[in-house]
Amino acid sequence: MPELFTVYFYAVSASLLISLVSLSGAFVFWIKPERLNSLLPYLIALAVGVLLGDAFIHLIPDAAKRQGSVSSVCLMTLAGVFLFFVLEKLVRWRHDHRLLPSVESAQSPCSEAIKPMAKMNLMGDAVHNFVDGILIGGSFLVDPVIGMTTTLAIVVHEIPQEIGDVGALVYGGYSPRKAVIYNFYCSLTVVLGALFTLLLSQFAQASLIFLLPVAAGGFIYIAATDFIPILHEHSSLKNLYGQTVIFAMGVGFMQAIVVFEETLLMP
Repeated sequence: MPELFTVYFYAVSASLLISLVSLSGAFVFWIKPERLNSLLPYLIALAVGVLLGDAFIHLIPDAAKRQGSVSSVCLMTLAGVFLFFVLEKLVRWRHDHRLLPSVESAQSPCSEAIKPMAKMNLMGDAVHNFVDGILIGGSFLVDPVIGMTTTLAIVVHEIPQEIGDVGALVYGGYSPRKAVIYNFYCSLTVVLGALFTLLLSQFAQASLIFLLPVAAGGFIYIAATDFIPILHEHSSLKNLYGQTVIFAMGVGFMQAIVVFEETLLMP
């Protein structure tokens, strides 16, 4: 019993640590609004690079390794893209339906509703964090040392993503304060994922075969349909250069983190 309690304590503590990493985006509090507005397209570019890098370099290969069938993983990734397409349709329907009744309210400053892309980002982030929680819970069940190295790898992995996410949420209409708070709330699904694994170990581990490619599909969908079009709204040569470099940096971060994880988790 004490051993089980220790596993629970370490796994939940590690999950809470991952959630606290989401507060790394709080730097937006100390940036002047004008400066923050000029930085937002570059934060979106970072988010695109990190999301696509995470999907193609981390989540899909991990799912293929667990599944053993690349075609099955590709099919489930497409299912993830389709799922997020349907979710965004529902979000947009609700968004448009809410603004239809009154033309006056639609024209008032208060009606600057949160953009669907921001809500989609929160959904995608919640799914991804839940998957991270499963990985943390499963690793602590195997061995506390593996659990700690897995947690460290996820912390490093999360920092650039959380910074890009907060920028995307601010661009999507949330105030900096709400962007940080809602991003933190979404990060708490890490704890749910860890508890889910600890309570239903075998089932939770098996569910990764489906959840990893679905999360990858969600990231691909959000990056390609919601974020990349935003980058094209800023088309000066300065934007072209800056966004391209930061986009590539986001992908580079993910590649470096995968190499780091492999080194860290090497037996």
